[in-house]
Order: sequence, then structure tokens, then C-alpha cells
Amino acid sequence: MVRIRLRRIGLKGQPTYRIIAADKEAPRDGRFLEILGVYNPRTDPATIKINEERIYHWMKNGAQPTESVAQIFKTSGTLERFERFKKGEAVETLVAEAAAAEVKRAAPVKTSK
Repeated sequence: MVRIRLRRIGLKGQPTYRIIAADKEAPRDGRFLEILGVYNPRTDPATIKINEERIYHWMKNGAQPTESVAQIFKTSGTLERFERFKKGEAVETLVAEAAAAEVKRAAPVKTSK
């Protein structure tokens, strides 16, 4: 069974994670099938970069996200868009929407004095 999960990278005390597709039996930092994105919890807000088209491909073929990855997908809106994908919405539309949401999320927040 294939799982979509996190793989730790980065220095000691400075974790960054890759979102990967890997066999359920493979070790955390061991063999994997494909890199699907990056998650950096140390930034404010956390940096999430996801290749949604490939995530849809893996989930359509039975890959299950772990609890932590499911939470990241929920935060980024990927799970909601995947449900729409299953109902027949075009991948191109969903990927364009995800790119627009990522740009909006990455924009700096201005505060008034």
C-alpha cells in the first residue's frame, strides 16, 4: 500500500519536510516513489508547496495520506479540491485554483498602524 507522508530533511533542530509517496513498509527517510511537495513549519505562516496534479494521481490510485499530511492538505485546501476532482471537475481548473491560493497565501500581510 502506498502512503503519502512526510520525509524529514534539514539540519538538527531545523526540520523541513518533503511530502512524498512511499510504500507503507519503507522507513521514514528511506526509499520513496516520488516527491510531491515541501512543508516548512518553521516559517510564519508555514510554507506549503504541493504538486496537486500528482497528488490527485496518487490518491486516485489508492494512496492514503498520513494524519499529519492530511492536516497539511486540509490547511492548504487540497482535500476539498480532491473531493471536487472525484466528482468530475477538471484537473486544470483545480490546479489553477490551487496556484492562485498559494500566491495569495505567500503574499506578505500588511498591518495598519
